[in-house]
Parts: sequence; structure tokens; C-alpha cells
Amino acid sequence: MAYTPQIQESSPQGIDSTIILDPTLLRAAQRIYRTYCMLHPRNAKRPYGIAIHRKSYRGQLIFRHNPILLPGECFVPTKQLEVEI
Repeated sequence: MAYTPQIQESSPQGIDSTIILDPTLLRAAQRIYRTYCMLHPRNAKRPYGIAIHRKSYRGQLIFRHNPILLPGECFVPTKQLEVEI
């Protein structure tokens, strides 16, 4: 079982943001986010992040403050995706 180390930081709004240290996982999340931005350029609703599975790299956009993650998933905040793009 592969373990991806994560660092928890607390943001001013009280929402925990996770810094992902696995670059492959981050690139997969960026690709999902980039595809969403290209397909919905005028959409006013901005996602809070992406819930992505650590092994299959399948992800889902999250539009809620407190995402509910399935086993094997991690949350990548939009702030981290935009910085890395």
C-alpha cells in the first residue's frame, strides 16, 4: 500500500488545505481542473477543489466547503491547482 505524505495547514477561513507531495497526483488534478475551465469558460461557479483517487487518478470537482471523501481519495484545493498551472 503506497502512502502519500500530506501536510495540513489551516487557512484564515477555517478550512484545512492539504499540500499534496505526489507530483503525479497533482498533475492529474490539474488536468481535470484545466479541462473544466476550458469547457466552462464563462461559468461563474468556481469549484473549491478536486477529490481525486490516489491510485486511479480519477477525480471529481467539489463545489462544497466541506467535501466528503471516499476511502483512497484526497482533496486538492483550487488554490493549489491555480498556483501550479
